[in-house]
Amino acid sequence: MPIFEYKCNTCGHVTEVLEKAGSKKKHVCEKCGSTQMEKMLSVFRASVPAGSTSGSGSCPTGTCSL
Repeated sequence: MPIFEYKCNTCGHVTEVLEKAGSKKKHVCEKCGSTQMEKMLSVFRASVPAGSTSGSGSCPTGTCSL
């Protein structure tokens, strides 16, 4: 199941929710109790193993300019 981020339109608190894609479940803000939660557009993240010697960051060839 994917993790979705929701932002409370009342207090601005952001929370992550593990749920099925396409779920119609209403979420409640864990900070203020509001039901005015908006699903946020999330960006895919990939982690790099600790101790990686790749100095090229996200450039696969190592020749990309900053």
